[in-house]
Amino acid sequence: MNIPNRITVSRILLIPIFLVIMLAPFDWGTMSLLGADMPVTHFVGALIFILASTTDWVDGHYARKYNLVTNMGKFLDPLADKLLVSAALIVLVEINDIYAPSWIVIIIISREFAVTGLRLLLAGEGEVVAANMLGKIKTWAQIIAISSLLLHNIIFALIPFRFDIVALWVAMIFTIWSGWDYFAKNSHVLKNSK
Repeated sequence: MNIPNRITVSRILLIPIFLVIMLAPFDWGTMSLLGADMPVTHFVGALIFILASTTDWVDGHYARKYNLVTNMGKFLDPLADKLLVSAALIVLVEINDIYAPSWIVIIIISREFAVTGLRLLLAGEGEVVAANMLGKIKTWAQIIAISSLLLHNIIFALIPFRFDIVALWVAMIFTIWSGWDYFAKNSHVLKNSK
């Protein structure tokens, strides 16, 4: 396994740590930062989520720079993104003092399952499709929205503007758009599969 793929695996391994920090009944107190009041566990969980998310850029950059792009990486990288984002969104629905509507989370996760299913069909046909630019924008929109929600709308808490909620809506729109685009470009597999 090459270094970019190991970095991708590290993103997957950070998910259980994130979940334990966010869901275990730790009482580390609360903190106030840039106008946002939040439990320390949410701040630590957000830092872990952001660290895990940045590995998405690091592994891709490293793989392209040193010509280490592999079919395993093309499959594993988006899977790691989907696992991280899905875990974080489900946690956000469970946490009462963060507003993450379950219907938006269901739309986002459903798209991720649908695209993963199509990727499996494509792999069965011998095609491995790397994420396109729209998919990358979708992923970063999701990461920004989730980070903002985990950090209780930090910075924007000082003004009457819910950036975290707007970011979540933007992430949902890009999620739907990129899913439609992915299926439109790969519909030949659905037509030919039996």
